[in-house]
Amino acid sequence: MTTEATPASPPAKKRKRVHPVDQVPPPGKLVALGAQHVVAFYAGAVLVPLLIARAIGLDSDALTMLITADLFTCGIASLLQSVGIWKIGVRLPLLQGITFATLAPVIQIANQNGGGRVGLQTVYGAVIAAGIATFLIAPFFAKLIRFLPPVVTGTLITIIGVCLIPVGAGDAVTNPHEHLHDNANWKWVCYALGTILLIVLMQRFFRGFMATIAVLMGLVVATFIAWLCGDASFGIVGEAGWFGFTPPFAFGAPMWDLVAIVSMIVVLLVVAVESTGSIFATGEIVGKRIKKEDVAAAVRADGVATIFGGIFNSFPYTAFSENVGLVRLTGVKSRWVVACAGVIMIILGCLPKLAKVVESIPAPILGGAALIMFATVAIVGIQTLTSVDFTDHRNLIIAATSLAVALYVQFSQSATPTTVIEKGGAHVDVPALPGVDQAMPNMILQIPFSTGITMGAITAILLNLLFFHVGRRGPAVAGRGAITLDAVNKMTYVEFSQTFGGLVQNVDWVVERAYEQRPFEDVHDLRSAFQEAMLTGSDEEQLQLIRAFPDLGAEDETGELTAVDHKGLSHLEETEHENVVDLAKAYKDHFGFPLVIDAQEAERYDRVLRNGWARMDNSETSEKSFALIEIAKIANHRFDDLVADANPLTSARFSRQPELS
Repeated sequence: MTTEATPASPPAKKRKRVHPVDQVPPPGKLVALGAQHVVAFYAGAVLVPLLIARAIGLDSDALTMLITADLFTCGIASLLQSVGIWKIGVRLPLLQGITFATLAPVIQIANQNGGGRVGLQTVYGAVIAAGIATFLIAPFFAKLIRFLPPVVTGTLITIIGVCLIPVGAGDAVTNPHEHLHDNANWKWVCYALGTILLIVLMQRFFRGFMATIAVLMGLVVATFIAWLCGDASFGIVGEAGWFGFTPPFAFGAPMWDLVAIVSMIVVLLVVAVESTGSIFATGEIVGKRIKKEDVAAAVRADGVATIFGGIFNSFPYTAFSENVGLVRLTGVKSRWVVACAGVIMIILGCLPKLAKVVESIPAPILGGAALIMFATVAIVGIQTLTSVDFTDHRNLIIAATSLAVALYVQFSQSATPTTVIEKGGAHVDVPALPGVDQAMPNMILQIPFSTGITMGAITAILLNLLFFHVGRRGPAVAGRGAITLDAVNKMTYVEFSQTFGGLVQNVDWVVERAYEQRPFEDVHDLRSAFQEAMLTGSDEEQLQLIRAFPDLGAEDETGELTAVDHKGLSHLEETEHENVVDLAKAYKDHFGFPLVIDAQEAERYDRVLRNGWARMDNSETSEKSFALIEIAKIANHRFDDLVADANPLTSARFSRQPELS
């Protein structure tokens, strides 16, 4: 009797892990989440065209054309950035909008060239030329990323949030009937704070999808209440047409003026720095490391979007911080949600009636939601700054000075005239205060001083260059400031081993593989070289690395702890120290290699004991993995100490670290 062999079933394919950024929500959720981005974005999107139209004397029809063209082009720009084509677009949930940095130069260029529709022809010539220049310089700009450490990016993100909070506050006290500031009216305060309360309560008590659209729901509920109270009107919806598209070059063929083009290119360079801050903020939120290639792709997308802006009657584009805050607030990291928002904006740009529905949301309600989102951006910046060593006076000066200069520029001027309503009902016009930018002798110099965000970014970058790069070839990385990154790249293996071997207990194979990764572009590359080297070892090599570490709590003849990393255990009572030693001995007897715990991170004696005894039940393979993770943490802390030792003011903190030569 023969038995027919049953063919083995093919092995199940391993499911590829999809990063949250690339996940696509179900269609219904996708549209709702995209609509939330549009609603949060809308007020800021139309504000720049409104201000420009008022300042250059545009007629009402031209203003409508600017707004619909803006929405249409915002949608294209957002698709470019979130979906991406070739090397264009960072492929993160970044919604694009007209940057406020263009306000002053656009108004000045237009008015100097005839004003109104005629002036816009020169503006659009400059915008197209600047967009082309931005696209071409993107890879070169991306190389500057090494000059943007966390102290710069964290400060910039914080400045963006803090400087935009007054924009939300201005909307929060705007009379929705008169579209004028009315600070003393309790009703607008109630709408703004009520919207904030609704969003907070929905975040607290809703679960799942409903929690992610808390901002949208808060706006809808608050607008419905305002409509019941007679403070929201949808009359303008009926007045608008169902379909309307602003064709390319609707104001005439672009005019080319060299001075206007140069000034707009300067603006785009500043905008690229601003965009970089938003890219790093979004990367921090969604959990993606931002590389040079990402910055280049994002700047290219800004350039292409700006070219489209000049063609389709709009202006330069950058990532909108409202929506960066919304990503953080809702926890929805998918870039396809922003892509959906881009499609919705393209539709709104062709359907004026639908656009007017969003426009009908009262300003105090939009302002309340914006306050939360802008403040969230500031918190993301503060979160980035928590990784910065502020005991180093240089980092402290960079962050403090940049914030001070940004707030000085932002709050010491009022860019546009305002109208207030006195208690008697009279309208009183308050003229715009001359901004600090007006103190500059020409338009090129006025650009950096036009917004606090711009000036804060420039200040942070220049101070970082001054403190960490000027006067030395590369940043100091060891030897009390004597050893620079350039010197590390020229070291022999023996010199490299003497300088950095202590990071990994002088285990040769790790040091050799780190050394082979030269040249290092920055300090982060040097740190990563050791982390990556440890992961490439064979089982025998990794076991050798683990065994090179001292027993937990071991002491020398003088009673000092053998490992400086165990300083968190240096103040234990005798009984407590004996408990640690007993744990280490039991562990080594069981597994055959020392118990490795990053005592600096564990901090407390009871955590060390609890962690150690809990690991006794693991398999030997698991314990090797745990030990390597702890070794990576220890090497990381040692690296921080070594780099800090390059700064004379902080070297005293690590006096037990041997001086390097």
